[in-house]
Amino acid sequence: MVNGNDSKINSSYTAHNTVRLVPGGRGYFDLLEKLIDQAKDTIHLQVYIYDEDETGKRIAQALLSAAKRSVKVYLMADGYASKSISPSFIEELTAGGIHFRFFEPLFKGSNFYLGRRLHHKVMVVDAAIAMVGGINISNHYNDMPGKPAWLDFALLVQGDVTKDLCTLCWKTWKGYQADYSRAPCTIPIPVIALQEAEIAEVRIRRNDWVRRKKQISKSYIEMMTTAQSEIIILCSYFLPGTIMRRNIKRAVSRGVKVKVVVAGKSDLLVAKNAEKFLYDWLLRNNIEIYEYQNNILHGKIAVCDSKWVTIGSYNVNDISAYASVELNLDINNHSFAKKVEMILYNIITTNCSQITKERHVKSKNVIKQFFRWVSYELFRVTFHLFTFYFQQKK
Repeated sequence: MVNGNDSKINSSYTAHNTVRLVPGGRGYFDLLEKLIDQAKDTIHLQVYIYDEDETGKRIAQALLSAAKRSVKVYLMADGYASKSISPSFIEELTAGGIHFRFFEPLFKGSNFYLGRRLHHKVMVVDAAIAMVGGINISNHYNDMPGKPAWLDFALLVQGDVTKDLCTLCWKTWKGYQADYSRAPCTIPIPVIALQEAEIAEVRIRRNDWVRRKKQISKSYIEMMTTAQSEIIILCSYFLPGTIMRRNIKRAVSRGVKVKVVVAGKSDLLVAKNAEKFLYDWLLRNNIEIYEYQNNILHGKIAVCDSKWVTIGSYNVNDISAYASVELNLDINNHSFAKKVEMILYNIITTNCSQITKERHVKSKNVIKQFFRWVSYELFRVTFHLFTFYFQQKK
């Protein structure tokens, strides 16, 4: 539970929770709207991307209806990723009683943006039920006519951990220096029963370099150091840094099988080329690579030894590790982990193609490898310049 010492927040699991995995797509947004419609006191919705498209307008109407019922609605979107939201749309939200705010950078202009980004995706209703994952508010994550949703997941959770999530949303909204002793995060309002849910221990994990939080990175390292048999990672932009690669290599050397599901099609060509540059290292260290073929892969989820799971907004790369505000939930429950593992295995067997050493060698040539190297170095150098600058400013 949250206490007065921020350095100790969420260092351990809370026991009294029920959880359910929710795939992205129409079902996710139907559930999101249902939770909004049943809210009685407070809604916190914080996302990286909020698009002013059909999906964004649908959720906005649900939030406006909640505000009309005197529900206090707080909507925060990242100031960079959601900068295309029009002033008229924001005016409609605020005129309807929604408290709207951009998560602002340190500096910005028409052609630049410097500062951390709010990459987490979370909604908390009445401090009693929440969804955390990688799903933004956009048509890309919804099933639209002729366009199926990108592959992504969220966790629906109810129980003790939702009070901590509520407090975290208040801190992000108001600032970390505000007084939270009166934050309305202990209101015992009954909500919908979670069907097909598991009782599980859950802990909040955060990465935020300004707040010196590296909890999600530590969760992945914990997987690598404690795994006994197998780790499956599904990640949209898999570019592990030096520390993570070292721990992955050590896990494999102990006999742990590491399977990585990555995007076959990507919305970011530079990231995909950089990722392919690392295939040589992954294959050389006996890490299995599977490319998802059906659509864009955007999910971020991992399971260890059929025992525990981490899910949220965190990609296994240095941007998530050191530059963005990220939020994951760790779930310690064998039955839930086994279900997640089966889902990932089904994705691997039915929707993926394996990248073997022979196949990878055939896909390479001098020109392709050059562009992959350039993409990787561009990603690496840009990131290190960014972090060096802000470490000097701290």
